[in-house]
Amino acid sequence: MWRRVASLSSSISSSFLAQTASRLNTWESLTTGIAQQAKGVIAPKEKTPFITFVLGGPGSGKGTQCIKIVETFGFAHLSAGDLLRREIASKSADGAMILNTIKEGKIVPSQVTVKLIQKEMELSDNHKFLIDGFPRTEENRVSFERIIGVEPNVVLFFDCPEEEMVKRVLNRNEGRVDDNLETIKKRLTVFQALSLPVINYYSERGKLYTIKAIGTEDEIFEQVRPIFAAFEQTVG
Repeated sequence: MWRRVASLSSSISSSFLAQTASRLNTWESLTTGIAQQAKGVIAPKEKTPFITFVLGGPGSGKGTQCIKIVETFGFAHLSAGDLLRREIASKSADGAMILNTIKEGKIVPSQVTVKLIQKEMELSDNHKFLIDGFPRTEENRVSFERIIGVEPNVVLFFDCPEEEMVKRVLNRNEGRVDDNLETIKKRLTVFQALSLPVINYYSERGKLYTIKAIGTEDEIFEQVRPIFAAFEQTVG
């Protein structure tokens, strides 16, 4: 499966920067400030949001690369997994449902995840967002575009062999509820079954960039760096 997906990657061409302007979709500006929302006043962002989706199976190394992208290019990092785990820890009404869903290796309802992402975007002063681990399904994708009202500008896919992903997850010892052999196998099965249509969709849209996620962190990042460097002059 991973070899098939790798062939979907877009290459960076001489027309890359020329295409950037058409990729920056016009959308309703995110609201800023609770007081402004209470008054019904919508304050526009100074710049059009630039959104990157980061996809890859559990243990593909996408989280580590997101940290390097944030440090190098100044994105706001929104991890769908971290937002869901934070919701579980908050003991909110949705927390128990999210916990049970994750333990079963299933996908959390799209509207729940999108609302958590939307809240973080509204609270951020940044205009560049790196959304890690989302969308995992076509339903996720459609819900995001319907609720947020915008498509991503870039979609990264970290392509990694399954055996390597399993090894990485079991060795990271971060205390996550879904970091065990049984759950990781379920998550990989779900990813392979449901994420390929999303990857295909964005490949057809000319927004997909496949990263070979084997090697050192720096070696992998050298594949990532040119993608954002090409956009840097346009998005700031």
